[in-house]
Amino acid sequence: MIPVISFIGRSGVGKTTYLEKLIAELKCRGYRVGVIKHDIHGFEMDRPGKDTWRHAQAGADVVCISSSEKFALIKKMQRDMPLDEIVSRIDDVDIILVEGYKNHSARRAEIFRQAAGREPLNRPGDLFAVITDTPLYDGLPHFSLDDPSAFADFLLKQIKDVWQ
Repeated sequence: MIPVISFIGRSGVGKTTYLEKLIAELKCRGYRVGVIKHDIHGFEMDRPGKDTWRHAQAGADVVCISSSEKFALIKKMQRDMPLDEIVSRIDDVDIILVEGYKNHSARRAEIFRQAAGREPLNRPGDLFAVITDTPLYDGLPHFSLDDPSAFADFLLKQIKDVWQ
């Protein structure tokens, strides 16, 4: 089973920025990384006027685009797909990093930046680590927002020792 770790935090705390750094760190170490982004607001992946956008606008329920370098599938949904269902469709990666899905049972690390001006999102009992610029909870591992290498070391050890 592919390890899944969800990064949660309030809007504007730097989740995407931190994940960019962590993905680069894991890739430098030779790992294949999958990423799932949960967007509660809906999104558009295609650009207006491009062929796949035009196909979707014409009414296609599933639109795929493929080249020798990439494959993408866009499917109209009638519901928010559960994380387990999305994970089951991903293969050929060593780890899956999730941005969001704060109410799912995946292992969670909270990203918190004091300057964002709001309290943390989760209770300490629901987390296995915190990535932050200020101490939050006793008894939980804390990691710097500026050092994804230290968190990667911790995460990979957790995967080896606990999750497998």
